[in-house]
Amino acid sequence: MTTALQTSASLTLAAEPFAFSFEPARTALVIIDMQRDFIEPGGFGQTLGNDVSLLAAIVPACQAVLAAWRARGGLVVHTREAHRADLSDCPPAKRNRGNPSLRIGDMGAMGRILIAGEPGNQIIEALAPVAGEIVIDKPGKGAFYATGLHELLQQRGISHLIFMGVTTEVCVQTSMREANDRGYDSLLLTDCTESYFPHFKASAVAMVHAQGGIVGWTAGSAGLLQVLANLAHLPDEQRC
Repeated sequence: MTTALQTSASLTLAAEPFAFSFEPARTALVIIDMQRDFIEPGGFGQTLGNDVSLLAAIVPACQAVLAAWRARGGLVVHTREAHRADLSDCPPAKRNRGNPSLRIGDMGAMGRILIAGEPGNQIIEALAPVAGEIVIDKPGKGAFYATGLHELLQQRGISHLIFMGVTTEVCVQTSMREANDRGYDSLLLTDCTESYFPHFKASAVAMVHAQGGIVGWTAGSAGLLQVLANLAHLPDEQRC
């Protein structure tokens, strides 16, 4: 018996600017930078003066989508913003931006900030990867820059992406724009993404689906959960 997300049938859910259709077998769930340094108290996000509880609030919605996607056998991609210990992949223009009290590579409450392998650089436990899921350490804001993600997705025949994660206007939107340039159709789940600045999130969401979906589609997670639930109840012969 095949799992539901191995179906070639097309699913459709209500979205902005119009309905989003995708073949589950050719779609990946991409979870951007849900890592401790951004989400938890004491992390890099808080050292910059941000209220990390805004980002933490989306975790239950993200968990629900991740659980439903996994239950149907879907491909999952996790990203972490992470740099080498010697900072050879972190240019000064990034490290010094904003003159923060603690910079990338400095020692923080959870180890060296945004350095691969450090405790703060790990994905939060509630959304931790499991065996078989792709984990991408990215040195930039976009998931495709210097990562090989495009090649990994192409090897798996992926044409559509569903995005969750943080922050909406920086790494999420950058990754969606990169995806669009590479030919992917992308959906952003609006209750599964957040910013330290709520008005930035609102603007970024509007930018994504503006001008007929110039970057992609946006929708709440309830619609996706519903179509996945409906798919789970189809007879096996209708999933193929």
